[in-house]
Amino acid sequence: MASKIDVTNLPGATPRVEAIKERFIKVTPEICVERAQLITESYKETEDLPIHLRRARSLEKILNGMTVFIADDELVVGNQCTKPRSAPVYPEFSCKWLEAELDRLEKRTGDVFLISEDKKKTLRELFPYWDKKTSNELATSLMTADALAAQGAGVFTVGNYYFNGVGHISVDYAKVLANGLNGVIAEAKAELAKLDIADPDGLKKMHFLNAVIISNEAVIAFAGRFAAEADRLAASESNAQRKAELQEIARICRKVPAQPAASFWEAVQSFWFIQLVLQLESNGHSISPMRFDQYMYPYLQMDSAISVEKAQELLDLLYIKFSEINKVRDEGSTKAFGGYPMFQNLIVGGVDREGEDATNDLSFMCLQATANTKLYQPSISIRVHSNTPAELYKKAAEVSRLGLGMPAYYNDRFIIPALLSRGLTREDARDYGIIGCVEPQVAGKTEGWHDAAFFNMAKVLELALNNGADALTGKQLGPETGDLASFTSFDDVMKAYKTQMEYFVKLLVVSDNAVDIAHGQRTPLPFLSSLVDDCMAKGKSLQEGGAHYNFTGPQGVGVGNVGDSLTAIRKLAFDDKAITLAELKKGLETDFAGVEMESMRQMLQNRAPKYGNDNEYADMIAHEGALIYCREVEKYTNPRGGRFQPGLYPVSANVPLGTVVGATPDGRKSGTPLAVGVSPVSGVDQSGPTASVKSVARLDHVIASNEIGRASCRERV
Repeated sequence: MASKIDVTNLPGATPRVEAIKERFIKVTPEICVERAQLITESYKETEDLPIHLRRARSLEKILNGMTVFIADDELVVGNQCTKPRSAPVYPEFSCKWLEAELDRLEKRTGDVFLISEDKKKTLRELFPYWDKKTSNELATSLMTADALAAQGAGVFTVGNYYFNGVGHISVDYAKVLANGLNGVIAEAKAELAKLDIADPDGLKKMHFLNAVIISNEAVIAFAGRFAAEADRLAASESNAQRKAELQEIARICRKVPAQPAASFWEAVQSFWFIQLVLQLESNGHSISPMRFDQYMYPYLQMDSAISVEKAQELLDLLYIKFSEINKVRDEGSTKAFGGYPMFQNLIVGGVDREGEDATNDLSFMCLQATANTKLYQPSISIRVHSNTPAELYKKAAEVSRLGLGMPAYYNDRFIIPALLSRGLTREDARDYGIIGCVEPQVAGKTEGWHDAAFFNMAKVLELALNNGADALTGKQLGPETGDLASFTSFDDVMKAYKTQMEYFVKLLVVSDNAVDIAHGQRTPLPFLSSLVDDCMAKGKSLQEGGAHYNFTGPQGVGVGNVGDSLTAIRKLAFDDKAITLAELKKGLETDFAGVEMESMRQMLQNRAPKYGNDNEYADMIAHEGALIYCREVEKYTNPRGGRFQPGLYPVSANVPLGTVVGATPDGRKSGTPLAVGVSPVSGVDQSGPTASVKSVARLDHVIASNEIGRASCRERV
């Protein structure tokens, strides 16, 4: 690690950073209607155009028409809405839920948004145009009745992309910094020149590539609007220092992102324009910078004029910009995604594409920026491996001590082999970053569809013990596989669980693929697609399978509950014969009401081994329960030519998914939260953290490669 900066003594937050942060913190999130107005106008004007061109013209309309402003003391400019931290509206994805919730936005318990009566009136006048035109409505029409019934009962939810954009991606920021958007436009024109438009595929590709050109030109013009605003402010600015800053902002915005960056400030501003417009186009969250320290470091190195203090200040200001990004979710989704999260994950450290340590000065400065701003965005992460410098560990530990819950730590030794098992090249696997919460992928090449669904494994077990009927409503949801009292062996229990799993995973795939198809047909994203390999070469948007790597990643929820429930049945009913299945069935049906049933609940909780205590008996049953889900998921393909890959984490969906699951054989009461991620059920891990880690390690994290865990194989990274 060659260093020109004393990374052990990085500067703290400047007065400018503190003032802008304090101003940001005081802002209450609001709903902004500008984007909804502009895209509705555009769609009315372009009804005769192919969808790719409609999408490009709508982005152009938004970027040309929305309010732009430069706040006091800002050095990094670019706003999403008329006010920082406000949320735009994306009616082309869905709007019926928002129309129904307009009067509750200021009153709901999670993620409150202010909205004036005038703005409500504006949206209510716009929404009728979108009736039967949204990606959400097309997805619904493509789903089967059984799939919709399973969603309604809480067996799984695909709401993340059902109502919103996909996001969960990292683009090729390095290409923009090195070549500018003019380089992207030139690439699109070169691909256009190769086409034979007499070929039907060539004609479709032509429209997509023209949409790419329009979109990129619109982003360049958008940056030009900030240059003009900076010039306007500079003309009347009396403070000489601020006047000079505004003039420099104007110069930079005239240059980037159209042209290559040649300084650190230019690189930061170019990056921010890309990050901002991706949000304005897509309505997705988890649009992640990923390996920011790798592609930004050359511009810090080449900038001989910048001081470490100024570079750190620019980085700190960029972090505040990350936190200004916001989105409004439906009230149900706020229970799974609470706290206005956008999950923009920035990761430092790790190895490079050749397997050598990639730590640099900017790795430390990114961690320092988290310490200086203490905001929830970006989500800071660190990659570690056998040659990670001790200084980086120390810096990360200093940030951890602040109590922010960051950084998250990721081990190259195990993650890289997991990605190799999914078909990535070794160089690409080494170049992984983290999307959103904990999802690994390689930037600029992947459409991963992480968090495509949250799948309620505990509900499936409940159905397996109740002959396929919903214990809470009595409705027959799944195949008839026998009820709990009818089973004569533990193998019968597992057979029923596996059969129900096969049935409901298939319905999950039907639902996810319906949403996937709808995004491709109604909401392709030409600007985003232009920054991901191999969309332009294929002449396809990301949503149609243009990316180099394509996956769909639903998350299994309730591993601990399924494991402990199956363990309790096997140990207490079949091995020890301490209870009968008929008695257990009565306990589940009554939610363990009464003294006798409560006594049995205590037995279930205290006499059966529990996952999370390094108990091989319990851990291997949990392993099998999770593996049955994972093996079913990976059988399937998606509409983009890729495969499904399972994951095992809930964000916070374990809470709402628990409300639709009745009492379970681990002693859990009806409606209470499920276990978090692959962690043990709360309170049952009595043997210390090391034992819990060893239990978690017995799960197969290679097959569950849509999230990060411990891989069960070892290869040289």
